[in-house]
Amino acid sequence: MNHDDIIPFDDPAQEREWQAQERALQAERLGLDPSSGDHRVRRYRMLARTLREPMPSALPDDFAQQMAARVAAAPARDEAADSRFEFILTSVLGIVLVIAAGVVTADYGAAWLPAFRPLLPTAGSSAAGWLLSLGGCVAATWLLGLRPGRRLVG
Repeated sequence: MNHDDIIPFDDPAQEREWQAQERALQAERLGLDPSSGDHRVRRYRMLARTLREPMPSALPDDFAQQMAARVAAAPARDEAADSRFEFILTSVLGIVLVIAAGVVTADYGAAWLPAFRPLLPTAGSSAAGWLLSLGGCVAATWLLGLRPGRRLVG
């Protein structure tokens, strides 16, 4: 196909880009000086050269084996140090939340605490006994180390 047979673009900017691409391809085919032409042609020549080069080779056949050897040779992370760090951060967060709850209760408790007073069990009611039993069970479980995720020694 002859380049003169190509119908021109309706947009002059697209036409200029097309013509720059064609001039760059022609200059590459003829092996002209790479510094010749305007900046747009030089950019397209560089693109044409890059596209003409072969693709980089694929991964080596023993890539997985090499990666496994690198991972095995890498120093192991100290899991105990990580868990201690997480425990400290969690403890600090818990303490901050308890302090924040105390501050909020001290500042705003007078406004909303009376609304909850009827919901609280009285000293002689059966609900108070159940709450006391629940607290005893939680304390005994914690003291015996039967928290979820932990097992008895043996």
